[in-house]
Amino acid sequence: MKSSSRKVPSSRFSRLVHLGGLAGQVASNMLLEGARQTLQGQPVNRTDLLLQSKNIHAVAEKLSHLRGAAMKLGQLLSMDAGDLLPPELAMLLTHLRADAMPMPYKQLIGALEQELGQDWLDKFSHIELKSFAQASIGQVHKANAEDGQPLAIKIQYPGVAKSIQSDVDNVVSLIKMTGLLPKNINIVPLVAEAKFQLLAETNYQQEANYLQQFACGLAKDTRFKIPKVYQSLSSKHLLTMEYVSGEPLAEAVALPQPARNKIMATLIELFFIEMFELKLIQTDPNFANYLFNKDPLQIVLLDFGATRVVSDTISSGYKSLLGAAMEQDHAAVKQAACDIGYFDTNIAPEYCDAVIELFLLATTPLRYNGPFDFANSKLSKELSEKGLALNGRSNEWHTPPVDALFIHRKLAGLYLIAAKLQAKVDLTALQTYLK
Repeated sequence: MKSSSRKVPSSRFSRLVHLGGLAGQVASNMLLEGARQTLQGQPVNRTDLLLQSKNIHAVAEKLSHLRGAAMKLGQLLSMDAGDLLPPELAMLLTHLRADAMPMPYKQLIGALEQELGQDWLDKFSHIELKSFAQASIGQVHKANAEDGQPLAIKIQYPGVAKSIQSDVDNVVSLIKMTGLLPKNINIVPLVAEAKFQLLAETNYQQEANYLQQFACGLAKDTRFKIPKVYQSLSSKHLLTMEYVSGEPLAEAVALPQPARNKIMATLIELFFIEMFELKLIQTDPNFANYLFNKDPLQIVLLDFGATRVVSDTISSGYKSLLGAAMEQDHAAVKQAACDIGYFDTNIAPEYCDAVIELFLLATTPLRYNGPFDFANSKLSKELSEKGLALNGRSNEWHTPPVDALFIHRKLAGLYLIAAKLQAKVDLTALQTYLK
């Protein structure tokens, strides 16, 4: 029987051995199955060899064991590049997004002692050793403060911060080994940024700071709830917050149409508030980072690890870009993109025009006259097709500003949530943020 918990390898060497062993296991399975098919006179297909159930299980199980950067990079690649990758590789990468197994109690207690001291238990009136949520770099436990206040304690897996560089490099090697990564897909900038972002996400003190900034900036907006931080019970690798109840956002699909529309309109408006008022953007818009309460309708915002500061230049640049896109002013869109730093001076005119068309297509819901039907729109398919065609022009491709990549990821993620909630949203009122 599979264990419900498993110790997280914490040293760089032990993690290297695990990932190296995974690459060897995948290669061995491919070799043995290929030999078997050859002996039986069957045609050998590299894709089928890679995606045999043994390999998919091995990848999912190993990265669930390692947690950390190995799993997080798989999440980033499958989310950001999924539509640009071959279906076979995209399918394999989806298995890197499974939840991690929790730490065994002995390792958990060691982590609590390391972060809060030998007297950690005296700081709480109660703590549940069984986690209620696991993610790529940490797990979350319910507890109560000495005054009885319900708490949520996020504890980082041991060794995650120290292993980021090697974990990311090893996963990239594993992906390249499959031979399915197109040569014209340049993942180097994404990998470099993944290392930087992951290192930032392991600093829970920084996350606590972002969480408090969001709480302050949205304090008067009753549509949102942000958990309170308990600084005295937090550290660099442990974050203690107020426990906030709510329903998982994915379950909002069962709500009446008007409620789903309202949730989605609020989340997309939050993107504009982040960009142009708070100048602080949470760049990981997945279902797990939101809860909702129905009466009155309120959205709970969780997990601020992937937050980025938005500079005045980027904020004003995107205000101009979105405003020009709403007016379908090609020249103004190009100028705004140049101001952001999106184009090199020697960019080919045809390539520049193709990127501008992609911008205009992506902003279709923002200028649509009336409620935009995200579920029945062909927008995602069209964006995927045009993005794939653009990426195929590898001789002209260049890396856009890193901030732009994460901003686009945020908006694309919100569109995906809107489609899954089958929301129909009129976004024309958001033009007031662009004046």
